[in-house]
Amino acid sequence: MPPVVKNLMESPPAETEIFQTLLDLSGIRLEQIVSNGQASAEWFWYDQKEPEWVMLVRGEALLRFDPGGDAPLKAGDFLLIPANTRHRVESVSADAVWLALHFST
Repeated sequence: MPPVVKNLMESPPAETEIFQTLLDLSGIRLEQIVSNGQASAEWFWYDQKEPEWVMLVRGEALLRFDPGGDAPLKAGDFLLIPANTRHRVESVSADAVWLALHFST
């Protein structure tokens, strides 16, 4: 039986952000994130122990860093967020799809 084929761009409509783990191996986790227009809450900041490589596959978004300012993203843009870098999703389009790779160094 062949492996199951899935499509990164197909996701059911939802009222909230959807996180789906696509791959979870020793020290590496790849997630699909479908934002559905949900930005981070005004008071919330990510501050992760591991680095995170992020790619916006579809849509538009604005990441805010503390300190450091803003990073506007469009489809195809990617960046590496170093460990312990405070950041948040300031705004995001309703059609946004992300890939997020979390890894240990």
